[in-house]
Amino acid sequence: MINIVLFGPPGAGKGTQSENIINTFGLKHISTGDLFRKHLGEGTELGKKAQSFMDNGKLVPDEVVIGMVEDFLNENTGAKGFIFDGFPRTVAQAEALDELLKSHDTSINAMLMLDVPQDELKRRLLERGKTSGRADDQNEEKINVRIKEYLNKTLPVAEFYEKQGKINKINGVGTVDGIFNDISAAIKVHS
Repeated sequence: MINIVLFGPPGAGKGTQSENIINTFGLKHISTGDLFRKHLGEGTELGKKAQSFMDNGKLVPDEVVIGMVEDFLNENTGAKGFIFDGFPRTVAQAEALDELLKSHDTSINAMLMLDVPQDELKRRLLERGKTSGRADDQNEEKINVRIKEYLNKTLPVAEFYEKQGKINKINGVGTVDGIFNDISAAIKVHS
């Protein structure tokens, strides 16, 4: 089983690259953003709770996210592996994920960290906001809050995986194919 954490700030290209990884390596995709949007669209209580945090550029509380991820793992027990996109976002989530995977007799193989300068992130997000309809990509103030949240709360997750010798930094600026070639090489080393 191959389990990959795809990591990077908002706008780093995680969604694009996760599609390539899924198609090439046959992994199940776990995007907490997609899970949240599904719940938002269905108007569930979880969706409403998540919306209030997301609207302000804040992270959804750990216990909500972890419960959603656990349900997804339990629904896909026969998978070749998983790509975690946008999760874990905190050290507490990373620790909980390690425990959860251990209970399934597996673990994270590698963290792939997409590195993109802040100016490029803002440009990408504002551009995406013009076509996606996502309100959080159309407001520069909210984008700045999201990037600040990433730097303050999420970046320590990289240190967590670095201590385990599982981090791989990938330059997130370049062609989609070029970046994917670097990602593929890193996955093959860890699988």
